[in-house]
Amino acid sequence: MKRILITGGAGFLGSHLCDRLIDTDNDVLCLDNFFTGSKENVIHLIGNPRFELIRHDIINPIYLEVDEIYNLACPASPVHYQFNAIKTIKTNVMGAINTLGMAKRLKAKILQASTSEVYGDPDVHPQREDYWGRVNPIGIRSCYDEGKRAAECLMMDYHRQNRVAVKIARIFNTYGPRMALHDGRVVSNFIVQALRGEDITVYGDGSQTRSFCFVDDLIEGLIRMMATPDAFLGPVNIGNPDEFRIVDLAEMTIRMTNSPSKIVFRPLPQDDPLQRKPDITLAGEMLGWKPTVPLEKGLKRTIEYFKQQVLTT
Repeated sequence: MKRILITGGAGFLGSHLCDRLIDTDNDVLCLDNFFTGSKENVIHLIGNPRFELIRHDIINPIYLEVDEIYNLACPASPVHYQFNAIKTIKTNVMGAINTLGMAKRLKAKILQASTSEVYGDPDVHPQREDYWGRVNPIGIRSCYDEGKRAAECLMMDYHRQNRVAVKIARIFNTYGPRMALHDGRVVSNFIVQALRGEDITVYGDGSQTRSFCFVDDLIEGLIRMMATPDAFLGPVNIGNPDEFRIVDLAEMTIRMTNSPSKIVFRPLPQDDPLQRKPDITLAGEMLGWKPTVPLEKGLKRTIEYFKQQVLTT
C-alpha cells in the first residue's frame, strides 16, 4: 500500500485515477482548487477511509507526506486554459516546482502529466517522443503548450541536479465519462450539441485529424508508467494511434445519438494543429501498453454519461 498524491484529482482524468488507485488498496490524497475539477467527480469516494480531499491551489506550496505524486493539475481545454492564461502558465510552472520540491524532500517518485500539445502544429507525423515540436511561443495557446514544455524541463533538471525520480507522460486527446458539460473539447462539444439537437460546430473544413483515447486506457498507461524502473524517465506518448477526421467524428456522433443536428463550419482557431497522432512504439516496448477501447465503444459509454448530464441541466 502506498500513500499517493494526485494534484488535479477532482478533474476528469484525476478522478478516474483516484478510483483506480483506491481499488488497488492505496491511500489517495486528492488535491484540487476546483477551477475545472468538480466535487461531483469524487463525491462517491467521500467517506472512504483510503481517500482524502484537499482544496488547495498547487501554485502555492503545500507540505504533505506521500510516496508518489501524479501531477495532473492544469486546465486542459482551450476554453479553460485561455480563460486565464497567466494562471495557466503559473499552474504549469509553479505547480511543477512545488510538487518537485515535495518529491525531492520525500524522495518520492513523481509523474508529470504532459501533453501532445508540446508538439504544437507538427511537421512530423505521427509524433515520436524524439520530435522537439513546432510551437508558437507567443500565441494564444502558448500558456498551455509552453507551460507544459517548461514543466518537462523542470522535471528533467530536478532529476539531473537532485536525482528526483521523475516520469513524463505525454497525453493525447482523451475522452470519456466525467468530462465537463462545457469542457470545450471536440468530443464533449459534439455530444452535447447532438443531444440538444443543436448545430454541430466544426472548425475549419473538418479535414484536420485527431486520435481519441478512452479514459480507462489512458489511466492504465499512467499507472504502468509510474511503475517502470527509475532509470526510465520518458517522455512517453500515451494515446490512441487510430486517426479520425473531425468531420467524421461529427457524423459518427450524430448517428450514434440519433440527432437531427446539422454540421456547420466555422473558421479554424489560431494555431490549431492540423494533424495529431501518437507513435506509441515506446509505450508498447517500455510499458507493455496499448489502447483496447475502439472509438465507437468508448463514444457509446460517453454518450450515456452525457445524456444524464444534459437531462439534469
